[in-house]
Amino acid sequence: MKTNGDIILIEDDAEDREILIEAFDQVMTENNYDNRLIVIEDSSVVINYLKSTKTEPFLLLSDINMPKIDGFTLRDKISMDPELNQRCAPYLFLTTSDTVDYISRAYQRSIQGYFAKPVTFSGYKKLIGDILSYWKLNKTP
Repeated sequence: MKTNGDIILIEDDAEDREILIEAFDQVMTENNYDNRLIVIEDSSVVINYLKSTKTEPFLLLSDINMPKIDGFTLRDKISMDPELNQRCAPYLFLTTSDTVDYISRAYQRSIQGYFAKPVTFSGYKKLIGDILSYWKLNKTP
């Protein structure tokens, strides 16, 4: 994991994307983080993007309920690809679906975090700040 690498945000909902982009922008500015935020709205292009850029992401933050490829399937595809799996980037879910079934299905895929979307902008900022702070301090190979 490259702590100054790209943050890949996979979110199909336009309103949620705008809120997340603003929250990331404010948190990263306030904390002097220099990560680049890459926003992907079509989950079906994520694999090709990761392979074509050879980027070493810092985090992948994904919604679950997306139209073309849901977050569970996307996580499975990344995990099964030896090249992408080797990059060791934490895969986190950020979703409105916080049922026990979804949470269980997520952790069966060895995700590194499952978070419910907050209802306020300040909630988004706090959550994004906490996630980034934690992973900036975390040590990986």
